[in-house]
Amino acid sequence: MSGRDRLVDLLTVIGAAALSVTVSYAHANDLTVFPRFPSATAFVEEFARLVSLPVSFYSGAASDLLVAAAAGVLLWWRRRWPVPVAVILVLLSVVWPLIPAALVALCTVAATRRVRTVATVTALALLPCVLYLAVYAPGSRTVSTVVTGAVLVGGAVGYGLFLRGLRERAEQARTEAALRAEHARQREREAIAHEMHDTLAHRLSLLSVHAGALQVNPGAPTEQVQQAAGVIRDSAHQALEELQQLLGVLRAPPAGASRSSAPQPVLADLTRLVEESRTAGTAIDLVFDCAPADTAAAPPAMGRTAYRIVQEALTNARKHAPGQPVRLVVRGAPGSGLTIEVTNPVTPGSTSPVPGSGLGLVGLTERAALAGGQLRHEQRPDGGGTTHRLLARLPWPAA
Repeated sequence: MSGRDRLVDLLTVIGAAALSVTVSYAHANDLTVFPRFPSATAFVEEFARLVSLPVSFYSGAASDLLVAAAAGVLLWWRRRWPVPVAVILVLLSVVWPLIPAALVALCTVAATRRVRTVATVTALALLPCVLYLAVYAPGSRTVSTVVTGAVLVGGAVGYGLFLRGLRERAEQARTEAALRAEHARQREREAIAHEMHDTLAHRLSLLSVHAGALQVNPGAPTEQVQQAAGVIRDSAHQALEELQQLLGVLRAPPAGASRSSAPQPVLADLTRLVEESRTAGTAIDLVFDCAPADTAAAPPAMGRTAYRIVQEALTNARKHAPGQPVRLVVRGAPGSGLTIEVTNPVTPGSTSPVPGSGLGLVGLTERAALAGGQLRHEQRPDGGGTTHRLLARLPWPAA
């Protein structure tokens, strides 16, 4: 127990003992608050005489004081053994005025034990009321004593159940808060992992294209070989760094731990992304119809979504249609939305040199929907061949 719990228990012991003495004084003045059987008291006194205890022990005031103190001390163990303590005090309450201590024990049972146990102990505490009515003639004094005792028992049990409900709701609230925090951390890790997947696939596709070019054309001029080797080295280095970041993201951090994330792309970074793909050998016809001021002030979430859509589209073009030209059209303005259209011919019977899960476009469709937009992709006949078309529309709030 904590220091606060020990202090509460100490005050409870003192308070219960003091109240028991007060109830004893009330009984001495014919004010009964719980059924008490004088014959049982006489039996105890007779037993005390038989074992040669001093008269001061079983004289009314002295015995009540000693038993009240003992009952209060017994409450010290009410947290560890609430049911035995409650049963003992309830049984003793029909002989001595220990009902305050018994009520505290009943409240502890109601607050900490199962409903069936609470019902059993409550029934035991109400049993003296029933026996009191059966033994004594039903008069105003008898009825008032039984009603007072039943109300005290019911109030103690009810308050214990109230405290139990408060504790359970507090525990439930803490559990739900912990689950919400864990879900938030999981969503964040998944979002960053998705971002890193897109970036890593882009780097690996660049590396694959340049390595394939060196393999197909081993007799290329030294300058081209050096340029391709430099691009391969840089792409591999960046891919390793991004893979390390991805592994750090997927490794669940401890609660409260801080974790840095890579800088997120924005709409203005599309031109840089296109230049990287052109350097890799992809012929891209870019139409970027957005005002520079609007591009710089574009919402970060929209710009990040647009960047990932274009990145995945260019990666798919290199994987599934190597050597084919790509047309990229980006149009939009605040208030009218942003439209992204990517088209490229499909090479018949082409296979991807870079293995992938095939879930990139599925993830982009979900990403666009979460951003409030939509994304469609299809393959359609075009002059004897087949053209792959990706069309995405994203909301762009007015400034």
